[in-house]
Amino acid sequence: MDRTRVVIMGAAGRDFHNFNTAYRKDPSVEVVAFTAATQIPGIAGRRYPVELAGPLYPDGIQIVAESELEHLLATERIDLVVFAYSDVAHEHVMHTASRALAGGADFELLGPARTMLPSTRPVVATGATRTGAGKSQTTRYLAELLEKQGLKVVVARHPMPYGDLVAQRVQRYATYADLDRYETTIEEREEYEPHLDAGRVLYAGVDYEAILRQAETEADVVLWDGGNNDFPFFKPDLFVVVADPLRAGHEMHYHPGETNIRMADVVVVNKVDSATPDQIAEVRGNIAAMNARASVVLAKSALTLVGGDVKGKRVAVVEDGPTLTHGGMTYGAGVVAARRFGAAELVDPVPYATGELAATLARYPDLEHLLPAMGYGQGQMHELEAALNAMPADLVLSATPIDLTRVLKLEKPVVRVRYELEELADGAAGDKQPNLTQLLAPIVSRARAASK
Repeated sequence: MDRTRVVIMGAAGRDFHNFNTAYRKDPSVEVVAFTAATQIPGIAGRRYPVELAGPLYPDGIQIVAESELEHLLATERIDLVVFAYSDVAHEHVMHTASRALAGGADFELLGPARTMLPSTRPVVATGATRTGAGKSQTTRYLAELLEKQGLKVVVARHPMPYGDLVAQRVQRYATYADLDRYETTIEEREEYEPHLDAGRVLYAGVDYEAILRQAETEADVVLWDGGNNDFPFFKPDLFVVVADPLRAGHEMHYHPGETNIRMADVVVVNKVDSATPDQIAEVRGNIAAMNARASVVLAKSALTLVGGDVKGKRVAVVEDGPTLTHGGMTYGAGVVAARRFGAAELVDPVPYATGELAATLARYPDLEHLLPAMGYGQGQMHELEAALNAMPADLVLSATPIDLTRVLKLEKPVVRVRYELEELADGAAGDKQPNLTQLLAPIVSRARAASK
């Protein structure tokens, strides 16, 4: 019997997970290639290694640029294209489907039932409608609530395997030395460092079946920290999804953000202190229309400055990169903090950026005067460092969750912006709303019973 020939489209995350869970051991399927977009540099041109691909793939699996999709369809007799991207507009999904269909192939999205891994421990998962909605701070907040109940929380983070895939199969982070040992990028550090600061163990990598089984050995509760608004890799007992009213309506027009809303047990409408009443009402109305059973919690991102003051200063603002690029925001917490706390000027970085950083600023011309924390490799880190040092600013205002001075040699003082989730006691119209401690209570009870 001929094997079904498959191409998986992705960005070194969901695509690898889909292969591992759905295809790796299936002799009726041959995955011919992964395709990679330009979002993450250095992925195309490599191979998914045999050590991870398994015995059905003695040569591993090629990873090619997404621009080669039509060539693959024309020359490799591809039967099926599997779409494994997240944080993309619904229209983009269908444009990609049209490319596959025009080349003669079927087009498919793999769903939760086929790709979610069951756990022996209670699982709380976070997701979002868009990148930059506040999922990471919500994850940290949920971890703190569970830890206050005396439970050991172990975090499993959505993959960002941009280096040696075999070495990154299962990564366990418990100290800052682990960050250096695994040669983590700025984007990885943004997600990992806050958990390490809290004394929390975090796992990431490539093979999430192996990751989950190892995490279960030391956890009362596994906390899935979903990146890029993807839906969870682990089957959750409670799924908390963050919606962003500053991008009201996006929860109905992006994949898989809409899926997340429809699956959610709890929706946290974040940033209500920055959004208008009309924006909040629109998001709440959309949630009610798509998933009336979900509990809705209103929250704000509380901003504080650490390490100094910005009043009257010229500042070089650094923001979380993905929020500003494929997340579609033109500013983030750094710009909000600069204005709220009285900075005199946000220095324009465009004249001082070079290389890939300059290309990113040119690609997103509507960005405020800020630098996205591009740091997928040493080259991008050096470009970011050089731009910050060259800018005629009094200080760097860093709204990335990491300590930039650990990875960059900066010649200016650094003031950090902290942003943490803060629940509102009542809803926008004064209606009583449940709090997350109450919504976590069944998880706490189950975890305690299991530990006896």
